[in-house]
Amino acid sequence: MDNISLDEIKDKLDFFYKMYDIVRLVDPINKSVLDYRQSSLVGTPDVCYHYWENNRICDNCISIRSYYENKSFVKMEKSRDNVLLVTAIPIDNADSPAVLELLKDATDTMLVGNGDYNEGEIFSRFIKELNDAAVRDPLTSLYNRRFVNERLPFDIINALLKHKPLSVCFIDLDNFKSINDLYGHETGDLTIKAAGEVISRNISHEDVWVARYGGDEFLLCLSDTDEDQARAIVEYMQKEIEKMPVNQAAEGVSLSISFGIETMKNVPVTAEELIRRADEKMYKAKKEKSSDI
Repeated sequence: MDNISLDEIKDKLDFFYKMYDIVRLVDPINKSVLDYRQSSLVGTPDVCYHYWENNRICDNCISIRSYYENKSFVKMEKSRDNVLLVTAIPIDNADSPAVLELLKDATDTMLVGNGDYNEGEIFSRFIKELNDAAVRDPLTSLYNRRFVNERLPFDIINALLKHKPLSVCFIDLDNFKSINDLYGHETGDLTIKAAGEVISRNISHEDVWVARYGGDEFLLCLSDTDEDQARAIVEYMQKEIEKMPVNQAAEGVSLSISFGIETMKNVPVTAEELIRRADEKMYKAKKEKSSDI
């Protein structure tokens, strides 16, 4: 089933309740649970990810992926005591973002190898690795571009609702092509990984995250952070990265970054526009730096 209409949900609710343990409608952008009343969807105060009892947004949110790509997705997820198979199905005629979530308790049936999975430790780690694979960059273990596309729209809406600033910083390694050409792709990969480690260890809370956007580019999202605060954070990272040796064979080669910051406060800006503006400012900074040499 790729998608479903509101009329089909009404007709099939009894069937869904027989087949699944939890049936719910969610708004994946605003992370809220929806109520179906008189053939329409109404928002509720309930937050969709509170069901998992860890008080944090799911990294691998298949409901937002289902909404954006207009097709169904399935994943395994772990609550405090149970393993659940989660199916997300987009609703194709809703007035606002809406996805049908079907949750099936699979604690006693989804077993891999040996172990007491009811105690949770082995299988929880296995599920985390599966979900991380969808949203993590394999080289740096930072989030990937898919995560950016799925998470940034929520952070924008959350910032607007709370009337707080949100800053997006686009970061690019300087002279990276020269490092690759002179010392090889292995050194290039190690350089990207080391720079990512510097950036990630200098962010301190869940509402701040960093992703490898592509190649030697990183995207940093700083919630509740104005431009001056964001600049101070990134300039500190810049100093740390400049102290990094590329490798022993590349002694004397300096590493640096260029960055651009775009801050949104109270005036709505799309995720694509925030990234584009930050990217343009980064290229301007890089151009000014090269002209000073």
